[in-house]
Amino acid sequence: MADISIRDIVKTYPGQTERANDDVSLDVADGEFMVFLGPSGCGKTTLLRAVAGLDFPDSGSIAIGGRDVTYLPPRQRNLSMVFQSYAVFPHRRVRANIGFGLAMRKLPKAEIAERVERAADLLQLTKYLDRFPAQLSGGQRQRVAVARAIVMDADVLLMDEPLSNLDALLRLSFRTELKKIVQELGTTTVYVTHDQAEALSLGDRVAVMRNGRIVQLGDPIEVYDHPADTFVGGFLGSPPMNHLTGTVATGEDGPRLSIGDADIAVPAALDALGGGPVLLGVRAENITVATEHAPGTVRAEVDVVEPVGSAILLSVTVGGQALKVQAPPTFRVDPGSPVWLGFPPERLRFYDPETTMTLETA
Repeated sequence: MADISIRDIVKTYPGQTERANDDVSLDVADGEFMVFLGPSGCGKTTLLRAVAGLDFPDSGSIAIGGRDVTYLPPRQRNLSMVFQSYAVFPHRRVRANIGFGLAMRKLPKAEIAERVERAADLLQLTKYLDRFPAQLSGGQRQRVAVARAIVMDADVLLMDEPLSNLDALLRLSFRTELKKIVQELGTTTVYVTHDQAEALSLGDRVAVMRNGRIVQLGDPIEVYDHPADTFVGGFLGSPPMNHLTGTVATGEDGPRLSIGDADIAVPAALDALGGGPVLLGVRAENITVATEHAPGTVRAEVDVVEPVGSAILLSVTVGGQALKVQAPPTFRVDPGSPVWLGFPPERLRFYDPETTMTLETA
C-alpha cells in the first residue's frame, strides 16, 4: 500500500509572516493520481516538497503506506520525483541517465539493464538510449527524466510542473502519454501544476489551493461544474467563469435575478433572498446565443468577436456588466449588434457576494 495521509501541515518560511501551508490535511489513495492546482505562491510546491522530504513542516504529519515519514530524509521514503527542469546529466548517455538511481543503489548490472530497457520502451526512448541529452529534443529529455523516476519502482511518484518547459503542442501530446504511462504503472502519483487544463485532464482528483489552503477537493468534473467559490470558478476554465452581480426579486412566476434592465429566472430556493444581492456564476459554453429574440432570453450587445477555431468567443454586455459567451464556429455577428442570451437554470451557480462561497439552491 502506498496511500498518503497528510494531517494539519503548517509551514512558514524564515522571514515570512504568511504561512506557505496553513493547516493542510489530505488523503491520497493507493494508486491515485492527485493534482495540486493553484496560482504561483499558493503553497502547492511547498506541500509537495514536504511529502518528498525536501522541506520539513513546522507542525503536522505525513504518512506513506501507514508509516510516519514526516521528518525522514527523501532516501528513506521510497519515492521518485520529476522536476520542472529536465535535470538530466549532459555528460551521460540516455541509458546511463535512466539507470543512474539504480546504479547508486548498486543493483546488479543485468537488473539495471532490464529495468532501463523496460522504462525506455514504455516512454518510446529505446532508439535514443545511446545518445547524449544534447542530441534530444526538449520533449525527449523530459521523457528521460520521467523514465529515470519510474525505473526506480518507487511507492510514490511526485511531479513538480514537469511539462511547463515544453511548447504548447508538445505539452498536449506528452500529457496524453504521461496519463497512459501512470495508468499502466498504477503508482500513487502527486502532480503539481498551475495549468488548469493539465489538472482537469490528468487527475483522478484535483486539490485547488489558494493562500496555503485547499479551497476545494474533488474529481475534475465536480470541481469544474460546481466550483465551491468564485475563486475556483474564475481560476478554472478558459475563458474563466462569468460572475454577474444582481438582485433577487420575487415575481408572479417565481424569483428572478435583476441585472440592470435584464431579468433571469432563478431557482425557487433563492426566493428567500428577495431584495438581496447575489452573484451569478455561469460558464461561457453554458450560455445559449441567438440573433433573434425568443421567450426567456435576455438582450445583450456584442462588444468584441474572437474566432478561436473551434468556437466564436463573444464579449458582450448585459445590464451594464461584461461577460464572455461561447458560440458555434458558424455563428456570425458583428460588434455593436444585439444578440439574445439564454441562461439554462440547471447550469447556473449562485454565490454569496460577501463570502464568495456557493449558495445552496437545491
